[in-house]
Parts: sequence; C-alpha cells; structure tokens
Amino acid sequence: MEIESIILKNLSIGYHTKNGTRMVADGINAAIRQEELTCLLGANGVGKSTLLRTLSAFQPKLGGEILLFPSLNTHHPTPITSFSDKELSRIIGVVLTEKPDIRNMTVRELVALGRSPYTGFWGTLHNKDWQVVDEAIEAVGISNLRERMVHTLSDGERQKVMIAKALAQQTPVIFLDEPTAFLDFPSKVEMMQLLRRLARTAQKTIFLSTHDFELALQVADRLWLMESKGVSIGTPQELAESGALARYVERPGITFDAQTLTVRVNSE
Repeated sequence: MEIESIILKNLSIGYHTKNGTRMVADGINAAIRQEELTCLLGANGVGKSTLLRTLSAFQPKLGGEILLFPSLNTHHPTPITSFSDKELSRIIGVVLTEKPDIRNMTVRELVALGRSPYTGFWGTLHNKDWQVVDEAIEAVGISNLRERMVHTLSDGERQKVMIAKALAQQTPVIFLDEPTAFLDFPSKVEMMQLLRRLARTAQKTIFLSTHDFELALQVADRLWLMESKGVSIGTPQELAESGALARYVERPGITFDAQTLTVRVNSE
C-alpha cells in the first residue's frame, strides 16, 4: 500500500531579493511516499536546492501548501508551518553536501548529536539514546568506524556517518542534498543502494537531489525531474516513455534509449 508522507499543493518556491521576489517554480502538486527512494534531478541553477530548503522549512515557501503526515497514526495532513522547530526536528532529518569541519570528535559522538531533539537542556544522553546511536551506526554498516576521529575519514565514510546521524534522529523523513557528491563510482552505487534499503527496512521517506543521472534511473523508485517549465514526476520508466528524460539529457552527440534507460555518447 502506498503511503503518502508529504503532500505539496500548488506549491510556489523562490526567494526574496533586493529587487523583489524571484520565483523558481510554481504550481507544484505532488506527493512523496514512505518506503520509496525518490530522486530529484535537474540542471544546475534550476532550483533543486531551493526546493529542498523549502521542503526542509529552512526557507519559506512563496505560496501553496506543504502538508506533512507526522505519524502513521494520523490520517490528517498538517501544514508544515504548524510545527515548531523542535517538532520538525523529530519529523525531518536533513543531510547536506557540505563536509563537517569537525575535529576531536569520534564517529560515535557525532552520530550521537542526532539525539539532540530528544535530550534536555544539558544534552545528556541516557542508555536508551546510546542504544539508538549504536543501532544507527550498525544499520549504515560503519561499526568498524565507531571510535575513529571524524577528521580522519574519507568522503564516503563521512557521508555514511552523517546518514547514521540522521537515522539516530529517528525522523520518518530524511532529505539529502547531493549525498553522492565527491564519491568515486563504487561508493556512489553503495550509497544509493544503502538509502534505498533504509527506505524499505526502516519505513523511511527518503528524498534526495543528485546529478548521477544513470544511477538514479537504476536505483530510484520515483523521479522528480525539475525543469524551468515545471516538475515532471513518475517512475524512471514512466518519465522515459513520456519523453521527459530524453528532453533533459539529450544534446548533440548524446542520445537516450528509453527502452534500456541508458545514455549513449557518440564518440565521433
């Protein structure tokens, strides 16, 4: 059964400048589903980061509604603006591209920061919190890194730690901005497979932006293709059949095969 976690109704996104308001996209009507890996594709500058920041409540929407189902026990979607920052920190986890400049902290200590929405003023972690931290580390497959210092990690290892931190936050929704950036190809594949597995096994709603076009076609359950004229949404095969993917990727010397979901480059 498909369970919708987030519903967008006529959403408009953008930002305010000294010269007025710049609209990035409007009229977005869509749903993001639980237990699915949804990948957001689009050219640089088209507004992917603006959409992610808006969905994460890091910046205000320009119009429309973002509705959340904060619990599977409720059938009533709630506007994102109805939640406090603390409440949202228990619903949405965010993993950004930026590398954390952290020293003198172990992997386990960094993952433990994901428990901050549940700790009191002094941030004291109890046995239950540490159990959640260790389970998150194990789920991501980095138990061997538990006592490593964060600044000694490779880019791929660091990304896994940040995902473990988001898991320790125990949010039903996780947004990721370019989680495969800076990774070599085997690590990119491993990261996407990990995220898809977490969506399934932990019943998470996982929505991420990526430039890894062909990898997203193979791993994603659903794609959002963001273009200047709007957002096309569907399974990889649906967007291939509609011509949206070919329109996005094809250039002189580059063709897209909708049957095999592959890109061909003319070497001549």
